[in-house]
Amino acid sequence: MDCWKRATGHSWIYPTLIICANGFFSTMRPSEPFLTPYLTGPEKNLTIEEVTNQIFPVWTYSYLALLFPVFLITDYVRYKPVLLLQGVSFIVTWLLLLFAHGVVAMQAVEFFYGMVTATEVAYYAYIYSVVSTDHYQRVTSYCRSITLVAATVAAVLGQLLVSLADVSYFHLNAITLASVSLAFVCSFFLPMPQKSMFFHRKDVTETLPGPDKVVATVGSDRPASCQEDNSSVSADRGPAPEPQADNPKPQNHKLSVLVQLSKDLRACYSSRKLLYWSLWWALATAGFNQVLNYIQVLWDFKAPSHSSAVYNGAVEAIATILGSATSMAVGYIKVNWDLSGELALGIFSAMDAGSLFLMHFTDNIWACYAGYLVFKACYMLLITIAT
Repeated sequence: MDCWKRATGHSWIYPTLIICANGFFSTMRPSEPFLTPYLTGPEKNLTIEEVTNQIFPVWTYSYLALLFPVFLITDYVRYKPVLLLQGVSFIVTWLLLLFAHGVVAMQAVEFFYGMVTATEVAYYAYIYSVVSTDHYQRVTSYCRSITLVAATVAAVLGQLLVSLADVSYFHLNAITLASVSLAFVCSFFLPMPQKSMFFHRKDVTETLPGPDKVVATVGSDRPASCQEDNSSVSADRGPAPEPQADNPKPQNHKLSVLVQLSKDLRACYSSRKLLYWSLWWALATAGFNQVLNYIQVLWDFKAPSHSSAVYNGAVEAIATILGSATSMAVGYIKVNWDLSGELALGIFSAMDAGSLFLMHFTDNIWACYAGYLVFKACYMLLITIAT
């Protein structure tokens, strides 16, 4: 028993296993590629105009409104409570999807899903607060890889169940509810961190990940992406400030945290190159999220789900695999990105734009699927280069 307590209390393996289990079950959502057919089908009986104009926009604005306050709260409460909040939001989202009806209820679904995506920051930041810097690279790889695997498994499973077993979209959502509920249970077993980046800094020799490590993961869109962190920014930032001898008052401490955050942001973006790459990152990620939000509406318009076979799950699975492959390829291509980065940025951004035009103007659903594959693969490649 003592050995187990020591292992769970001090080893990096236990929290990594639990957070990876949480990431797998929270991302293993086989119903998600079929959300629009579900909403416009007989289960919810909504029109495509209601879905496009009244329901889906709620996610965009709720995500935007929640992102920054959730980022600060996540650090203040030390990650785990936010992971529990994410689990609750997941469960409420799918309970409403299963049993609620009407436009207002589905708008509530999108609000809670906005809470889910805003709190993803806790998943990517948690592990750095409970393991030593020696294991950062390994646990980062595990946490990101498991979400890619889960997204692929979910998309393939959903497509197989729909195409071969004729499983209804309602039952796909029930499977998703079970999966996110398991993720919520996993969150309870996570050890509570004793430190965080700003509000609970400790005088330790190891360097905590800077705010860029967390902010970079926020733009990871609905499916998880292979974004990594710009270590050169952290290196340029210099050592952490010396702790004060006297314990400041709580309100003064909170103010000093905000001052330190503003200094870190100013230090991060004093580089012109980092500034315009970050600007591209923000615009590209915003566009990518919008494409993900509405792509099923476009597919349903090109090939209505009530009269055509739906292959959304297969397309999402292939897109995830292609995105992972292109991201991994960047690590093996020996290119000086300082010299070639802007050229690659221009070429592949043009390919992304071309794929969007193709999806808009074509009447062939297969050409539309192909355009989406090109779009997602190019985005994943570029976001990795930007990192």
